Amino acid sequence: MTPEFSICVYCGSRPGERPEYAAAAIAAGQWIGHNGGQLVYGGGRTGLMGTVAEATRAAGGRVVGIIPKALVDKELANTLCDELHIVDTMHERKAMMGERADAFVALPGGIGTFEELFEIWTWRQLGYHDKPTGILNVAGYYDTMLAFLAHGVREGFMSDWQMSLVQTGTDTHALLAALRAEVPQHPRDDRLAENL
Repeated sequence: MTPEFSICVYCGSRPGERPEYAAAAIAAGQWIGHNGGQLVYGGGRTGLMGTVAEATRAAGGRVVGIIPKALVDKELANTLCDELHIVDTMHERKAMMGERADAFVALPGGIGTFEELFEIWTWRQLGYHDKPTGILNVAGYYDTMLAFLAHGVREGFMSDWQMSLVQTGTDTHALLAALRAEVPQHPRDDRLAENL
């Protein structure tokens, strides 16, 4: 069955220190699966990545994993994905994730999650795509980052318009539903591939 939409979830290859993080990953995967969606993610079995993939599969959703060769062993490539793409570079991974998704959401994670979020946000600002992007602020994880971004606006290096390109929320289901509602109604395009 063809999924109704695809959501790319950026999140940690580690589980983090709070049970709320895993609970949010499970809730995200369940929401995607129960709503006829497809998960696009980093392709690993460890940490929150593995949790969201397993929850999506258990809820009947499709799972597309994209992982660079260098991380196949480190992040334990998830052979249970409906599609597992092993690519040469991180750039290829991010470009394919961008192409395959209709929307993007960042759950808690580390520097890789931050980098993926900021790159896809920058691509939207530049007009490379018009796909909705969100930050799920689980247990206040992103509070200090959001405060720093507000500081960037106050200091004149960013604008309110740039901030408006990313939705933030603390309720997993509500944020995912809001992102789903914002998905453009035109067929998925390949502008990301053309511009990278």
